[in-house]
Amino acid sequence: MLAHRTTARIMIAAAGVLGLLTACGGTGGDVPATGEMPDAPAVRQTEAQPPGAHNDADVLFARMMIPHHLQAVEMAELAATRAEDPEVKKLAERIRAAQEPEIAAMRGWLKAWGAPESTRGHMRHGMPGTLSADDMADLEAFSGDIFDKQFTRMMIDHHEGAVAMAQREQREGESAEAKGLAKSIETSQRDEIDQMGRILDRL
Repeated sequence: MLAHRTTARIMIAAAGVLGLLTACGGTGGDVPATGEMPDAPAVRQTEAQPPGAHNDADVLFARMMIPHHLQAVEMAELAATRAEDPEVKKLAERIRAAQEPEIAAMRGWLKAWGAPESTRGHMRHGMPGTLSADDMADLEAFSGDIFDKQFTRMMIDHHEGAVAMAQREQREGESAEAKGLAKSIETSQRDEIDQMGRILDRL
């Protein structure tokens, strides 16, 4: 009788140990042997969004408009310390504030499109309205009302060049973002050309 009780106790203990092993680490349990929770979803890496549709005209527009804008920003920065007319100063600051974010946007597109900026090769080739190094040196040497007149005349030519490039992008480009920026550039810079014409009339 004692032997039967001992055997029964051993069998119960063995069953308990087996159940514990199954719950904590056995291959048939809900928790894998590694200790990781089975219901935790795998973390997925966010895939980079593919660049939007674009063509060679879009790439050329960005490559040419970046240095064109950079020169306008440089001219506007000269006006901050050399201009005398308050309206010229205000307009120059507006040009700088508008074009710096546009430069950043276009650089972002080129990066997304896998196209190098290559501004060196395009800075003086095929970009209407850009100033030569001598023109920029002359402008830097002026101040007061002489600067105001020269800056305004030069910026009108510069803006007209940007409008021409923006119109070409709208005709030939494919990227919706680039064509949208081109339309915005055409509209805003036409307005500024009109304003600068009025400024010249009174200077």
